[in-house]
Amino acid sequence: MQYMSTRGDTKTVSFADACLAGLAPDGGLYTPVEYPKLAPASGKESYTDIATRVLSAFAGDSISEADVQTLVAKAYASFAHQSVTPLSEIGPDQWLLELHHGPTLAFKDVAMQIIAQFYDHLLAERGQRLTVLCATSGDTGGAAAAAFAGLESVDVFILHPHERISPIQRRFMTSTGASNVHNFALDGDFDESQAIVKALFADQTFRQDVRLSGVNSINWTRIAAQSVYFATAQAALGSERKLRFVVPTGNFGDALAAYVAARCGLLNGLEIVSAVNANRTMVDLMETGKLSKRAAHATHSPAMDIALPSNAERLLFEVMQRDTDQLRNFYNQFAQSGAAELSDQARGALGCVGVKAVSIDDGETEAEMKRLYQETGTLQCPHTAVGTAAARATRDASADSVDVILSTAHAAKFPETVEAITGHTPALPERSESWLARDEVFERLPSDLNAVREAIRERVS
Repeated sequence: MQYMSTRGDTKTVSFADACLAGLAPDGGLYTPVEYPKLAPASGKESYTDIATRVLSAFAGDSISEADVQTLVAKAYASFAHQSVTPLSEIGPDQWLLELHHGPTLAFKDVAMQIIAQFYDHLLAERGQRLTVLCATSGDTGGAAAAAFAGLESVDVFILHPHERISPIQRRFMTSTGASNVHNFALDGDFDESQAIVKALFADQTFRQDVRLSGVNSINWTRIAAQSVYFATAQAALGSERKLRFVVPTGNFGDALAAYVAARCGLLNGLEIVSAVNANRTMVDLMETGKLSKRAAHATHSPAMDIALPSNAERLLFEVMQRDTDQLRNFYNQFAQSGAAELSDQARGALGCVGVKAVSIDDGETEAEMKRLYQETGTLQCPHTAVGTAAARATRDASADSVDVILSTAHAAKFPETVEAITGHTPALPERSESWLARDEVFERLPSDLNAVREAIRERVS
């Protein structure tokens, strides 16, 4: 199984190299040269069975199927629900796909736990050590910290926007007590943190000196791992049923994972609603074919406060018919002028790919959280509420599909927001209470490339 960069300026690599590198040397994102063709999941297969089959196909010769099976079992042993990502019914033909049963109560755990296992396995085989760097809008950092804490082969550096994530989200990344986990709170928004990450990956001398790797959703393994729960949802609800997945979207990685599952034959068709908050880049891109530079707006759903969704690049790569020159020119134009426009061909293809986007503002999110509590007696996190509101707003009464809305985080990760809106405070699961008693360790830094680069050099050396 070989992987190529979306920007085409680097040679193809194995799954192991794509996994450990994260971002391609030319600044592009790794994607399979060809998608594997897979049989739809069966209701008789367990989550780990399906994950083993799907991830083995993407891993190719890099990791044996027997080893993948062992690593998958280890990754999901800590999840609170034996189904890993169970479904719960919230209305007629409406289901929540619960992705918050992992150690840090968010969907990022599903992929991050297996990435850490893959890293540990591959680095042990190679006798190597890596520096993992990620920017987070809230959940990726905690999931990375929990998954990689204590691993001898990896140093983890996490950048988060200072005071733009919830205290519980912050604690999951700053309270591991592990000496190999380092947290920097930057004075800026997520997009500035992500820009610093991309700039550090583009600095080839620095990248080689510290052996840099990335585990944001720019890492293809994240996408591959997330495609599994779309396949399990299809199997659980019946292979003959048409599903419409409504995906709360920040960096577009989760929505792209649904696209990947469909490309591999794991879904009965493809219908995705990318549900965004007031940061409506995906909506504008889908409706106008234009990508414009803008500042991120702070909202009730902070993990989605992203103005430039990185994984849009992988989708645009496909609608541009995998023309690396066209895609590279598009992003070069965006970098130079702050705006870029799709060709007529690409814009037409984007409209036919099976992905739609809708924006839900804070007022609509508040109303939805109250409605969910009144109708179901459950407290939902604001990100999940963006998804359920988008599902209601776009539902065609005559449609024969079933809505599956991704419940991306436990409400207890956002207690202040949930209490302020609904008047009820969500209880933190007992298994997570120990995080509150731990000491936090993080350093505040300016949102400055040189400051972050030197801080990492100092700690790695």
